[in-house]
Order: sequence, then structure tokens, then C-alpha cells
Amino acid sequence: MISVYQKGDLVRIDGSFTDLVGTPADPVTVALKVTPPSGVTVAYTYALGQVIKGSVGAYYYDLSVTQAGQWFYRWEATGPSSQASDNGEFMVEPSSFVVA
Repeated sequence: MISVYQKGDLVRIDGSFTDLVGTPADPVTVALKVTPPSGVTVAYTYALGQVIKGSVGAYYYDLSVTQAGQWFYRWEATGPSSQASDNGEFMVEPSSFVVA
């Protein structure tokens, strides 16, 4: 089931990486690519301090969603035993707040 958020929410995007036997492992490089409804993909990396490491093999990025519509993301990692990728998506609804 796809997650649904409201425009203006802060969305945590999690990425997990393991070695070949399933043990959590840190890749050499970790990147997150996010495509909002406008279609302009933005990349965030661990190397530049944008992606945060929570624990071994567990990374996240807190994204402020500013556009209503369907958002896509892709985690990409490289390393000798932890090369991986993962895709995801979520929806953002427009704000329903009405000023009287």
C-alpha cells in the first residue's frame, strides 16, 4: 500500500543495506535520488552529509514535501559486498486547510 502525506509534511525515507548473507553492512557509497511530481530528480548523498547514517547499514533522509502528487525515490549503494538499489514511491495530497 502506498503511503499518503500532506503537502508541507516532513517525510522520512529509509534505506537499509546488507552484505551477501543478510547482515547489515555499510556500503562504500550511498545515494538517494528523489523525483517530485515536477519531474526534476534531485540526488542526496551520504558523502556530502545529506543522507544520515542511523546505524550499520541503516540510512535515512528527511524530505520536506512541497508539491502535491506522486513522488518517487531510489536508493543506490556500491561496495564490494553491499551493492544494492531499492525503489519506492508515495503520494502527497494538497493542503485542505481553508481560511474563512
